[in-house]
Amino acid sequence: MTGALQTPAWWVYRGDGIPHNTIERLPDPPTWRSLQRGVPPQDDIAAPACAPVDAERGRVFQTDPELVHVVNAALLLRRPLLLTGRPGTGKSTLAYAVAYELGLGPVLHWAVTSRTTLRDGLYAYDAIGRLHEANLRRAQEEAADGTGDIGRFLRLGPLGTALLPRRRPRVLLIDELDKSDIDLPNDLLTVFEEGRFPVQELLRLPPEQRSVEVQTADGGQDLVTDGQVACWAFPFVVITSNEEREFPAAFSRRCLRYEIEPPGPERLAAIVSAHLGEEVLEQARPLLEAFIREQDGGSVAVDQLLSAIQLARAGADEDPEQWQDLLRTVWRHLETGP
Repeated sequence: MTGALQTPAWWVYRGDGIPHNTIERLPDPPTWRSLQRGVPPQDDIAAPACAPVDAERGRVFQTDPELVHVVNAALLLRRPLLLTGRPGTGKSTLAYAVAYELGLGPVLHWAVTSRTTLRDGLYAYDAIGRLHEANLRRAQEEAADGTGDIGRFLRLGPLGTALLPRRRPRVLLIDELDKSDIDLPNDLLTVFEEGRFPVQELLRLPPEQRSVEVQTADGGQDLVTDGQVACWAFPFVVITSNEEREFPAAFSRRCLRYEIEPPGPERLAAIVSAHLGEEVLEQARPLLEAFIREQDGGSVAVDQLLSAIQLARAGADEDPEQWQDLLRTVWRHLETGP
């Protein structure tokens, strides 16, 4: 994180990349966002660990005080955070930074396309696979009640897994929502407001099968009771958009919106130092200054700077003429076609 920062007392996310347990003192949700129902779930003792590559992404992320303020507001208000800005400014990486620092387990990543539906995010049911196995096994108990081990054929999606009841919130990344079908943002409204959804295939089960163990998006298993998934702690939801289209007003009103600006010289230096070390940063100062000039002429991403530094470290800059040609390729502006 760039610059000295006085941490306000109400923050639970500091943005410094140092893991801590401050999430434990997150205040109760406001009354209009209280989704906690029934008996609180047991402590999340079996939460899976982050993959090393994801933990490293979170550790080296460099943010600014304004964004940290907004993240804490989203955590406090239990509202999704809608991030806009140029590609390569770190919109998606913020989710990994929050999960790493607050110890919230692996990020549940939902990559959106033009064909994505709400059901894709909630759960998938392999009806054909279940029918095929039933035909092969013809087990007596399946013939008796028509249910069998249905949980093995149900897999919660990233959104569905994020809404499982836990004491600590999970982190859900909904990536590039602006690529979705026009209906998806509105379809998300009810789920975001209610914090629950039904699993239709489980609602039809007999009363003696109240709880069914299903697969989850992070490779685990969890119980779904009475055919309903209902969260206890609303997940921290990061939604990214490259602003390819506008969202409905009702959807935007329920999100906190923040535009991540391209990093300036100080933040760029902090990013290079975090990834490659202070010694490499000093060696790369001329390249950093050239990149800043390149930013003025169009949209270039931070990873393009890091790629150029790696090439220079390997000796690719020994021939000045060839190096400039290579830089033009590596630093191709994002608005420019192939």
